[in-house]
Amino acid sequence: MTRTALLLAAATAALSATPLAARPMTATDMQMMHRLGAPEVSPDGKSAVFTISNTDLDKNKRVNTLYLLDLTKSGAVPEPVAAAAKGHDAVFGPDGALWFLMAADGQDQLFRMPMDGAPVQVSAFKGDIVGFKIAPSGDHAVVWADRDLRCTDLDCAGLPEAPKTGSARIYDQLFVRHWDTWATPGVRSRLFGFAISGGKLAGAGVPLTGSLVGDTPSKPFGGGEELNFSPDGKTLYFTLREAGRTEELSTNLDIFATPSDGSASPVNLTDANDGMDNLPTVSPDGRTLAYFAMARPTYEADRQVLMLRDLASGQTRALTQAWDRSVDSIEWAKGGKSLLVTAGDTLEEPVFRIDAATGKVTRLTRDGHYGNVHALRDGGAIATMNSIMAPDDLYRLDKRGKVTQLTSVNRDLLAQMDPVIFDKFSFAGANNDTVWGWTLRPARVTTKLPIAFLVHGGPQGSFSNSWSFRWNPRVFTSPGYAAVSVDFHGSTGYGQAFTDAIHQNWGGWPLEDLQKGLAYAVAHDPQLDGDRACAAGGSYGGYMMNWIEGRWPDRFKCIVQHDGVFDARAMAYETEELWFDEWEHGAHPYYEAPAEFEKWNPVNYVTAWKTPQLVITSENDFRIPYTQGIAAFTALQRRNIPSRLLVFPDENHWVLKPKNSIQWYDEVFGWMKRWLDEGPSTNGERRD
Repeated sequence: MTRTALLLAAATAALSATPLAARPMTATDMQMMHRLGAPEVSPDGKSAVFTISNTDLDKNKRVNTLYLLDLTKSGAVPEPVAAAAKGHDAVFGPDGALWFLMAADGQDQLFRMPMDGAPVQVSAFKGDIVGFKIAPSGDHAVVWADRDLRCTDLDCAGLPEAPKTGSARIYDQLFVRHWDTWATPGVRSRLFGFAISGGKLAGAGVPLTGSLVGDTPSKPFGGGEELNFSPDGKTLYFTLREAGRTEELSTNLDIFATPSDGSASPVNLTDANDGMDNLPTVSPDGRTLAYFAMARPTYEADRQVLMLRDLASGQTRALTQAWDRSVDSIEWAKGGKSLLVTAGDTLEEPVFRIDAATGKVTRLTRDGHYGNVHALRDGGAIATMNSIMAPDDLYRLDKRGKVTQLTSVNRDLLAQMDPVIFDKFSFAGANNDTVWGWTLRPARVTTKLPIAFLVHGGPQGSFSNSWSFRWNPRVFTSPGYAAVSVDFHGSTGYGQAFTDAIHQNWGGWPLEDLQKGLAYAVAHDPQLDGDRACAAGGSYGGYMMNWIEGRWPDRFKCIVQHDGVFDARAMAYETEELWFDEWEHGAHPYYEAPAEFEKWNPVNYVTAWKTPQLVITSENDFRIPYTQGIAAFTALQRRNIPSRLLVFPDENHWVLKPKNSIQWYDEVFGWMKRWLDEGPSTNGERRD
């Protein structure tokens, strides 16, 4: 095993400093932790603004408070912006004033606040604003919100209401529903441009997407990172996937350029590439557009290659074509000679510097999951970082990558928690490829530990050295378990060939990796009790739980299956983003290649099922609809296998509400305790 030195040192230090009254971290502790939002840095580099959110358990929601941090003073602590405490999504204008969203009369509106003054409401639109961006020149803004395609301004002035005789929704094409929301025909996320005059938005807004039909930013997860102004404020670059009869089959986001005053129609800059293009980021001198491009259409996990486009000539070049990593974020250094990017790399998400002329890659940070990188004038940067040990805090990186922590928003609560030990390991997996995994275990426990075997979703993803407020490895250790995870073939951060290896191979190499990885971990860590293990996974990990039930039925004392595919045939017709399911099984619809789907279909092996299973699903999950969970539970019940069904009526593919998350962990740990502590046999019968 290879121990992560930095995290081990942190764990050891915590152990020596932890009071005797320290305790395991619970799901309630996790939910009560402060969450630091994405920071923005002032033009002079002297201040950072961000939200810190806290949980209101009584109202079952999180509440944001806006904070400022003085970056010029060593040891400075974040201070709430008293006059705008309930603001969010704040940015600095070029004059240093804060722009942010805040509720007014029950709807999010735009506010501006000089640093030495009071906030002024600068919009009063009908309906919520979802997001906004201020041009570096300070004379233009863009606002986005869901609006009818017929609207000629943000308020939809003069648009007649359509007559309605009943409650039915009517559709003529897909999407019918997306992620967790039923589609409203004719309504899209749209961009509206505004001139700024006297610190306020002028006019009612000009549509910037012309005749294009699609959502910008993209849904369900796109945001401000998908659009960017030129330095002079005259041009807006944005990402959009053109809708039509193939939208649910397409990953083809393109980057468009449009005048920020709406005086001309948008121009598609990446029409030649049918794969995804995204994260348009303009160089400081306005001459070059950086973005990432995927080569293969309909594949969401293709390598994201950093591209540079000369905006005068239109010439493009692939800057990181020779680097077998996938760029996740893009930030130009202030001088414009290099770019700062993040990319997954063997269980970590470091910051890298890419030379704009040569494409030379220099890794700047070591352990941890970095994001929200903002370049500083001195060649360094501000960024957030989290790890398995702790959620996000703000850090400063110098130009060589030396890291200094700037905030400790959960220091007091984390100091109360029992320390844990994090170990990485690697082994020869399927195809004799090197496969990585990790263990996390309580540092104070010296006895044998039952195993919570965690399988990540995606499937192209990673249970990396990062913090999660959903599947949290540190919480999984709280009952006295060791959490073990394996980044099977298909995981990200190991090169594109490794990621691609799960294609048409869902139940093959990944299962072999999981089998070999668990065996390796048990053989090399005498504290792991291999006879008392429970497997748990969500999404693709939930699929794998159903696959394990039929193809590895004698290994685990229990299984926790969350939002997993049970019947591949039904899934092929029920899921909303068809490109995902069809790509994974050969880029064909089910009816053209049923054998590809049935080869790895858990429903075909129900007769071998025997392991007690907890099934969890949610009614607003349209990615893997709740009917898949009910079907799996029905199979378990009909076979008289001990089983339990947990259904959330108000959650989607993720469990996000604080009380629901706490209940989720209560049910999961109750299930695991029942089978790991009381020692049932693998056929579900209790031992006397």
